[in-house]
Amino acid sequence: MLQRPAAALPATPELLTQRARRAWLLFAAIALAIVTAALYAAGLYGRSTQIEALAVQGRTDANLKVALLRAVLENPRALPLLLSEDQQVHDALTQRSPSAIDVLNRKLEGLVSGTKASVLYVTGTNGLAIASSNWREPASFVGNDYGFRAYFSAAMQSGTAEYFALGNVSKRPGLYISRRVDGASAPLGVVVVKMEFDQLEADWREANRPAYVSDEHGVVLITSVPSWRFMTTAPLAQPVLADVRANQQFGDAPLMPLPVTRPQALGTDAALVHAITPGCSNAQYLRLSTAVPSTPWRLDYLVPAEAPIAAAQREMRLLSLAVVVPLVALAAYLLWRRQSGQMRIAAEQAARAELERGVAERTKDLSLARDRLQAEIADHRSTEARLQGMQQELVQANRLATLGQVAAGVAHEINQPVATIRAYADNARVFLERKQVAPAEENLSAIAALTERIGSITEELKALARKGRTAAEPIELRGTIEGAVVLLRSRFAGRLDALAITLPPPALKVMGNRLRLEQVLINLFQNALEALEGRDDGKVEVAAAQTGDSVALSVSDNGPGIPTAVLKSLFTPFNTSKEKGLGLGLVISKDIVADYGGRIEVSSDRNGTRFTVHLAKVDPA
Repeated sequence: MLQRPAAALPATPELLTQRARRAWLLFAAIALAIVTAALYAAGLYGRSTQIEALAVQGRTDANLKVALLRAVLENPRALPLLLSEDQQVHDALTQRSPSAIDVLNRKLEGLVSGTKASVLYVTGTNGLAIASSNWREPASFVGNDYGFRAYFSAAMQSGTAEYFALGNVSKRPGLYISRRVDGASAPLGVVVVKMEFDQLEADWREANRPAYVSDEHGVVLITSVPSWRFMTTAPLAQPVLADVRANQQFGDAPLMPLPVTRPQALGTDAALVHAITPGCSNAQYLRLSTAVPSTPWRLDYLVPAEAPIAAAQREMRLLSLAVVVPLVALAAYLLWRRQSGQMRIAAEQAARAELERGVAERTKDLSLARDRLQAEIADHRSTEARLQGMQQELVQANRLATLGQVAAGVAHEINQPVATIRAYADNARVFLERKQVAPAEENLSAIAALTERIGSITEELKALARKGRTAAEPIELRGTIEGAVVLLRSRFAGRLDALAITLPPPALKVMGNRLRLEQVLINLFQNALEALEGRDDGKVEVAAAQTGDSVALSVSDNGPGIPTAVLKSLFTPFNTSKEKGLGLGLVISKDIVADYGGRIEVSSDRNGTRFTVHLAKVDPA
């Protein structure tokens, strides 16, 4: 017999388990690498997007600051030009009389109060201030020599100059805007306006974001961080430092570099830096630089970036995890499903080999079991048919037993009307012989009534003796109760006074068959009356009550009650407390009521027993 090659043999569950272990180790390594790469990429993406967003907002803020700075610069710039052409300035410089200088002092004082300038003053060609807007103050500029100042020398040479420096009298930093006053043949002097930026710096500080303006050498001139003033963006070259010291531009300021380190360029005008601000630790900022038009200055704006970037990276990493983890889980599920399928196939193949060895025996056993099952099914169907027949026989037997019990009393019930009929017939003949027609007709009418009574009794007996099951139909409950009483009257003659029947209205109808329901009521009435034997105060109450879509007919007695042992299996066949009873009456009654969609309930104690028959009510048309 040919054998399958070893390579083609199916994998065993043990081999598949080893392969699955290796596959899961490889999957874990790949999944870890994917998650790590996703977190890293998400961090980079979150960082770049957040930096871009910060840059957009920061540039907007920086441009607003530049626009505000230009607005502050524009008004003072016009003052030197106007004053250089003013006649009172010319008079003071040419005449040098106290009256002319006094007029100029008052003029300059009035102009300062109406502008944003800090101080206005006029110097001669030698640099000595002859008039000033602060001439009344103790620290007046009048008489001070400003010839060494660059803004003075530059204005004398080129006609105008702008110079940011620390005041040598006020010791307050500001921008000096100067313009030469020309005479008919030679310069007369220089007009200087100084403006300070205290209010602008205060406005910048409210934003809690460092901002500073530096000159062409990198010296910080205007800043929202006061301690950064006159610090440098980079170390100054030695010639520049010597010139600044010679002009006393920034006084004794140390001109140390700003505490801004580790710049990481992001473009021509943006970089990530670390800065130490007063009261704060080293933090990361986005530095945005922009030129200040009409000046050689640049504005640097620091936007806090550490917390926003960290938050953006955290958000993007969480988002990436929300995407990657389900994908990894799905891949793990698919891998597990594939391995489970392979294991299941391997197990099935191993089991199939075992099953094939015993298939013949199992097939034979199944065939025998099938034959036995078919025989049992046939026996079951036959038994069920016999059971239904026996049930019908039991119902008929109960009906005939009831008929036998009442037959003797019925015979007496019939004999009495027959004797009365005989007496009425003899009387009628005598009345006819005497030609008395009226009494004779009365006797004949009485005979007819007695005959109808005998007929009703026999019809009830014949109906009770009929065999078979009939379909449900609307019947009057009142007539059914009366028919059952008629059949019991002869057997329980003299004891029917214990029956206290509250007859329902004739219009009340229920679904059922009158003859079969009479059989139920006969059993219940008979049981109740038999339970009262030997009791002088015995009483059986019969009443009907409507409850929604049903009618509840109750039969209650004040007998000794049903024993507990019998009550638990009251509707079980052959369960009875009577010496000559078969224990089928209540079983058959329950089946009859159930055939018409009803039920029988029972409650019993030492004070009596109550049976309640629930039947479907027929709504009046």
